[in-house]
Amino acid sequence: MSLLLLFVVASVSAQLTYETLYVDYDSAWTYKNLKIIPIRKKGGGGEPGAGLEDVIPLKQALNQGLVTVTERGTTSFDNVHWLRFNTHSDKSIYISGGEIMTGGRQDRMVIRDTILRPSEKDQYVPVMCVEEDRWSEKEKKFGYGAIANAHLRKVLDSTPNQVLVWREIDRQLATGGFKTKTQAYLSRDLGKKDKKYETGEDDYFNWFYNKFKHTDSTIVGFVAISGDKIIGSDIFATRDIFYYQLDPLLHSYIDDVLLFGSPVTMKDPPIRRYMDKLLKDEKSQEEFCLKNGKIFKEGTQVVHVNTFLKEGM
Repeated sequence: MSLLLLFVVASVSAQLTYETLYVDYDSAWTYKNLKIIPIRKKGGGGEPGAGLEDVIPLKQALNQGLVTVTERGTTSFDNVHWLRFNTHSDKSIYISGGEIMTGGRQDRMVIRDTILRPSEKDQYVPVMCVEEDRWSEKEKKFGYGAIANAHLRKVLDSTPNQVLVWREIDRQLATGGFKTKTQAYLSRDLGKKDKKYETGEDDYFNWFYNKFKHTDSTIVGFVAISGDKIIGSDIFATRDIFYYQLDPLLHSYIDDVLLFGSPVTMKDPPIRRYMDKLLKDEKSQEEFCLKNGKIFKEGTQVVHVNTFLKEGM
């Protein structure tokens, strides 16, 4: 293979566009108020993205003790918007924007996608508070919480403003009828949520997870629809990263549907127009994501494309 051809192949595989992907409209799944359309890699999944072979997700790294997360310091004014990460293996760790850490002096949400490479040094990740009324004197152990739902991720990615993040959390807690002393976004996951809500969430999750479990492994993302709206989409460079993120991602979209969803009425043509703008080519994708999402790259490799809520087009 010539040097030029090698360069062309590498350039194509580094992008997440129609060059490497297709939207599998024929395999769409609908359960109650949520429709999910898989996005697949062409050619049976292809090779992993360059430099991503050793990447594991934050949730797995925490569960296996491969990373430690601590507060940057003790003064809320100086340190509330940063967390310290220390890696303990030769694995790189992928952190998605919108992932929530519980504990510490208050729960936090990661602002942007990050890959932590193995290092003996402290590494700092920017975060937002998602528990407005708690700042503990004693630091609790940090654990993995969830991925924020589409509405909150849209606020986070559109304008990372702490007051607007708190305002959206307040709105969602009020909409769901959740009661919490600390205005914690994850209060619904602490045994305080309505039983009907909890049962509904489990029903959705089990139904969709079973669908993903019994399909082939070429899926690297999906687009989600509820009512006459595209809730959003998440696409990853490799099927491994996607399937690692599938559990919290499903919960994220289901949470959004339980709060704001309605029976699916959107037909395929507007969805196709939306996806054409997102996946046509690299230039079109960058222009679309400037207003409707985000693109995370590691060098020239696109690792994650995430788009936001969009009403009928």
